[in-house]
Formats: sequence, C-alpha cells, structure tokens
Amino acid sequence: MRFYIVHELRGLATPDSGRMRVRASCPLNLAQAEALAGALATLPGIIVARVTPRLGSLLFFYEDQQSRESALTLLVGASDEQGPLTHMAATADDGTPGPGEATLTEGLMPVFQYVFVRPLLPMALRIVNSVASAVPFLFKGIQAVLRGALNVDVLDAAAIGASLIMRDFRTVSLLTLLLGLGETLEYWTRRRSMATLTESLALNVENVWLLVEGTEVSVPLAQVKENDLVVVRDGGSIPVDGVVEEGCAVVNQSSMTGEPLGVRRTMGASVFAGTVVEEGRLVIRAKHVGDGTRLRQVVKFIEESETLKAGIQGKYERLADMAVPFTFGLAAVVWLLTRDFRRAASVLLVDYSCALKLATPLAVLASMREGARHGMAIKGGRYLEALNEVDTVVFDKTGTLTQASPKVVEVFPAPGFDRTEVLRVMACLEEHFPHPVARAVVRKADEEGLKHEEEHAHVEYLVAHGVASSLYGKKMRVGSRHYIEHDEGVDLSPLQHVVEEQAAMGRSLLFMSEDGKLAGMVSIEDPLRPEAARVVEELRGLGFGRILMLTGDDERTARAVAGSVGISEYRAQVLPADKARIVQDLTDQGCKVLMVGDGINDAPALSASHVGVAMSDGTDLAREVANVLLTHPSLEGLVSARLLGRRTLRRIHFNFVSTLALNSAFLVGGLFMIIGPGVSALLHNVTTLGVALNAMRLHLPQKALPGEESHFEHPASS
Repeated sequence: MRFYIVHELRGLATPDSGRMRVRASCPLNLAQAEALAGALATLPGIIVARVTPRLGSLLFFYEDQQSRESALTLLVGASDEQGPLTHMAATADDGTPGPGEATLTEGLMPVFQYVFVRPLLPMALRIVNSVASAVPFLFKGIQAVLRGALNVDVLDAAAIGASLIMRDFRTVSLLTLLLGLGETLEYWTRRRSMATLTESLALNVENVWLLVEGTEVSVPLAQVKENDLVVVRDGGSIPVDGVVEEGCAVVNQSSMTGEPLGVRRTMGASVFAGTVVEEGRLVIRAKHVGDGTRLRQVVKFIEESETLKAGIQGKYERLADMAVPFTFGLAAVVWLLTRDFRRAASVLLVDYSCALKLATPLAVLASMREGARHGMAIKGGRYLEALNEVDTVVFDKTGTLTQASPKVVEVFPAPGFDRTEVLRVMACLEEHFPHPVARAVVRKADEEGLKHEEEHAHVEYLVAHGVASSLYGKKMRVGSRHYIEHDEGVDLSPLQHVVEEQAAMGRSLLFMSEDGKLAGMVSIEDPLRPEAARVVEELRGLGFGRILMLTGDDERTARAVAGSVGISEYRAQVLPADKARIVQDLTDQGCKVLMVGDGINDAPALSASHVGVAMSDGTDLAREVANVLLTHPSLEGLVSARLLGRRTLRRIHFNFVSTLALNSAFLVGGLFMIIGPGVSALLHNVTTLGVALNAMRLHLPQKALPGEESHFEHPASS
C-alpha cells in the first residue's frame, strides 16, 4: 500500500498551517482506517484527522511545518513500499503513473501467477491455493444469505462451492481469478472516475468582500478569519459557514440540501459555504473559514453522485437481481430432471447477472470520467441518459452564444447631460454586481480614468432588469430598455435614432435615468463565440429538431445575433420568469429540452429543463443549478456531451444484447453437456470481462486544444 497526496491547501490560519488530503493505493478496511486516524490524531499539531475507508481517503489539518512533516513521516512508515509520498497524477498527460495505475498492476498480478506460476506448483499446493482463494468468496455469499439477500455474491459462492464439491479445482481457481480481476477493474475505474470528477466539480472562491469599519475590502479567501464580516451579493457563492448579521436574501442551498428552491435568510439565520445568493445582499459573520467546508461538500457530492443513476442503469441492475433466483431455479429444475450434478453446476457457472450488474455502472462511470477529461462535468448517470434523449436546445444569448466579455463601444448622453458623468454614475452603481455587462461598464470607466466612489445609497439589484438607487437625493435607475421604458415609464425618444442605429448593428443597450428622465445610454458589443455557428450546425445534425435563442435584448438585436449563428427561432425582451415559462411550454408540447445558460437569470430555466448546462465562466448560481458544467469556455462541449450520451446508451444496449446472446449460448451448451463446467465458467467470465472492458472504452476522439483544428467527428458519422 502506498499513499498519494491529492490536494493540499496552505496558509489557512497561519502561513505554515494547512490541510492535506491523501489517498491510499487501495481501499482501507475499518481497522486500518481507525488505526490511521488514531495515529494521526495523536501527533502534536494535527488538529483534525478523518478517514473514508471506501475511498482510501485521509484528510487532516496541521498547525505548522513540523506537524506536517510528522504526519507525512507516519504515512511513509505505514506504506508497504516505504517510498516517499507522490502527488497523484491519475490523468496526467506526462505518463507519470498514479495510484490508479499502481492498483491495476497489483490487481493483474494474480493473472501472471495463474498463467506462469501455478503450472509449476505441485498438485497439493494447487489444491490448497484454490481452496484458499475460494474462501473469501464463500464468506461473502454466506454473509449475503444471513442478511436475507439473494444476490450475485450468493450465486458466485454457489458456483465456487459446486466446483469444490466436484473437486474441479482448476475451475475454482479460474472462477476466483476472473471474479477478482473483475472487482479490480471495477474499483480501478470507479476510483479514477471519482478522483477526476472531484477535481472537475470543485468550485474555488479566490477573493471575498470583507466589511471593515464600514468599508468593503476585497481580500483572498485564505485571509478570512473567524468572526470576520463577509459580504455576499446576488449570484455570489457564500465562502464560509456563518450567521447573517445584516441584510436579507434568497439563498439557493441545493448543494447542501438538494432542494432547488431558494430559501429566505435574514439576521440571525445560519448559512453555509458552497451555497449561493440568488437575490439580495448578506453580511455574514464567519464561524468556520477556509475552503475545507466547500471541498468536503464537493467530495460528499461525488461519493453520492452514484445515486443519480440513469434509468437504464437502474433497470439493468433490477434485471440482474431478478436473474439470480432464475438461475438458481433453473439449476434446481435441471438437477430434478437429470439428477446430474455437473449439468446443474453448469447452470450456476453461467449466469446473466454478473455482466448486467457490472457493465452498466462501469459504462456510466467511465463516461463521466471521460466527460471530465473533455471539459464537461456531468453530475450523475441519469443526465447521460437525458443527453441522449433531448431533442430541443435553448440558448441564452449573453455569455453563452457570446463570449461573456462584453465591452462598452460608446456612451451616448441624453440632451442636457454630460457623457463623462453618465459613465461615472453608471460605473458607481454597477461595480458590485457580477453580470458581465456591469463589469464592462466599470472597465470602461477605469480605462477613461474616472473615479466612481460609493456616494450613492443602498443599491438594489433587480434580476434581469437593472439596478435602483439614489444619488444626492435623486432617483437613479440603470438597466435594460424594458426596465427603463416600461417598468419605470421613462421616455426614450431623445435618443430614439441612436437606439435604432445601435440595435440594428446587433449591440446591446444599457440605459440610465435620473428622476424619471432619460440621462443616457451605453452601447455594448459582446462578440459571438467563434465556434457558435459551427456548434449550432453540428447540434442540428445530431438530431436536435428545434434550436431557440432567448435574450433580454430588443427585437432588432435578437434578430441580428440569431441570424449570425444560424438560429431561426428566437425570443426577444425575455425576463427570467419568461425563460422558465418558455422551457416549461416546450416541455408541455412534448419536447425534451437542453437549456444552456450562464447567468443568475438563467437559473430558473436551467432547473426547469431536462438537462441544464452552464458555462464555466458563468455565475456560481448557474453552475450550481446546472446538471452539466462545461469546464472549458467553449460551446464545443455541447457536441461532446451529446455524442457521449448517445454513445454511452448505445454501448449499454450493445452490452445487454451481447450478454443475453452469449450467456444463453453457453447455458444451452452446458445443459446438453456440449461444453463442460470449467469451459462454461471460463467462457462466461471472459464474456463478463469483455463486456466490462467494452464499457470502459473511450467514446470520444482526442479533443483539440483551443485554437487547434477540431477533432470532432462529423455528426453524420455518429
């Protein structure tokens, strides 16, 4: 056994303190886990030590460099190979072996021994070795029976037991070898998948806003201490566990509770790291700091993600469980009719349940892992199945079809207002909000050297509308045309000709009013993602019958952008509630909807769709709510996701049909004694391994790096 460092974070409380997670090269039993946790906890300077036996994972916090070295020395001493700890490189491109590879090598060692060592042993030692290797499987079967379960473990134990009764020790050795190899392959794939997914889904918070003597200051998360006041606004991820000291907000706690609806949090309420503020502003007194809480939550999610099984996976697993009593029943019937124990044993040695139960979860986990390597974190097997079934794509425009890096092209003051003052006040009101348009306004003001101190009153952010505040006693509003013209009743005619001209160019417009009078507007250009038109065309070739675009822009801007990417169906001036309603309407029409978005206002629609997909550069809320996260800032991940879902389901179906056909043939051969029990067992287990290996094969071609030629297959070839 060896231990590998998988993550370390330093400088939590002091520059030398930190937290470290290591993993063993194989699972730990309960005694090993308790011993390691106890030994670590007794070391001076080790604050917390936790062990997860199933994953072979150890997490501990240390106070200084000396306690860190003591912990590493202890783990090196606990290693069988007495080698130094090495960083895990499960998916490294440099070919450095990680713990997954070491485990697989150890698991393949019995094959080498069976092929090259066993033939050289005396017969007596072969028999002893066969019986010894059978004992663990027999105990597993007995334990399952004592629990009242009639599962694959019982069937395996019965097959091995029947071979022992017949003194067919060659078959016993072969069965235990193949069953052990299957477990090794399953564990190796599962562990590699979990490690990759954990890394892909971790949402790191680098900087937070602290309230210091009435002023908000941006500091690195590592510098936040207990009892600090942390400020979180709309769309922001809460970085600490704490208690609300001031403010009121709706908080999405789906990462903690699984409940998709936001909950209201006011003074005195508890909030947790990893949850997201949907609307409002909170000042939180930190109780537990650091990113440990968030990372523990991500790891917990990964461990529980297997419960999000695809419907087809659950169906095949139920079929596998149903096949066990059928196999026992058939063996009993054969024995009653023929009184031939060897024929009855042949039935036990050939069953459907092993391949059915092994291949489907392996295919799902392998696909999730492959998705992570191709820039998409898929949060459960059920979404792979949904990716295969969806037939309608709904795109948000800003930040999804566009690059999420808008820039202010020009500032247009209304008659009687100063251009510089319009831009300065807009930046003053927008600077605390996460929307890309808000950042573009602030960036433009900074480029022109304008100072925009916080002279205004409390700013209220109205999702998908704009911001409202007051400045020097005047009512200030900044937002979309719908918000300023319709909700606030401001006359836009002073800039009507400019509005039409800029909209015809496909630019977004942001307006500002003062005391109900138009003060000015800015024209914002958000370049389309270079791959957008190509991806839309490829998705259409992959079976998506309807592709829509939703945007809060006016009709002209929406038409220009949609035409540029090849989308004929679009909705303009859409509000957040409208997006969710449109998705629901499509669902009611029988469509299975894939929604792609990146902003706070996309969250309701992402939740309402069959599959919600968020961009990597989107808001925390969108990333939390989405079922699939594109971890690379490119829409090409949508093509990969569709291909992965389609090919995963196709492979699962192929494995199912192959399992039924081949094992039925072996069963018939055993019943009529065309093939003996040993050959039946060999063919059955080789089939099971073959199906498992087929399940783990790669689905997608090597992904091109940004700027390189795409390596995606043409849609027609999929």
